[in-house]
Amino acid sequence: MTEAVAEVAAVIFDVGNVLYHWNPRILYERLIPDDQALDAFLRDVVTADWHFQHDAGRPFAQTSAELIARHPGHADLIRLWGERFIDSVTPAVDGMARIVAELHEASVPLFALTNFSAEFWVPFHAREAAFFAPFRDIVVSGAEGLVKPDAAIYRLALERFEVAAKATLFIDDREENVAGARAMGMRGHHFRDAGTLRKELTTLGLLPPIPAP
Repeated sequence: MTEAVAEVAAVIFDVGNVLYHWNPRILYERLIPDDQALDAFLRDVVTADWHFQHDAGRPFAQTSAELIARHPGHADLIRLWGERFIDSVTPAVDGMARIVAELHEASVPLFALTNFSAEFWVPFHAREAAFFAPFRDIVVSGAEGLVKPDAAIYRLALERFEVAAKATLFIDDREENVAGARAMGMRGHHFRDAGTLRKELTTLGLLPPIPAP
């Protein structure tokens, strides 16, 4: 066993755009046929900063009421964010279900740490229960009132998962979140695609090499 193999014993995944694609355009492009109007709505109304409040724990009833007060002409579309949020979370990222299954089969402890609204998480997790079955525990930012890349949420996750930072690989699609994990002593992987991740997991000895054809 190499030194690298001994170093990493557990894996913590982000969810959005690592395990599953997430893009509000997927929901609203069905409802706003004009591309320019769609771009403006996503840019100026349901903004990333507005949605981040949900990840931090604010209830949709509050944030939507405030947003509707500012944009009353878009009231129905704003309400649909809450009613149909999981429609914006598509099937798993190509190759990731296989990686999760292989790690589980290899008895690698699997966890998730996600910036996700607590109320939106419930129906999404129920829909995808089979996919998440191998995960031993999941920390959801909205339920904790903490968000990545705040150090507090990484500390909470490590304590709850009962894993040592130096023995953990953290995977996230956002570079600032990976940097936050590294600052806590974890090994970080900035996710781009399943193939690149598989190479690192193989290098770490967590997955075997894929046999040559």
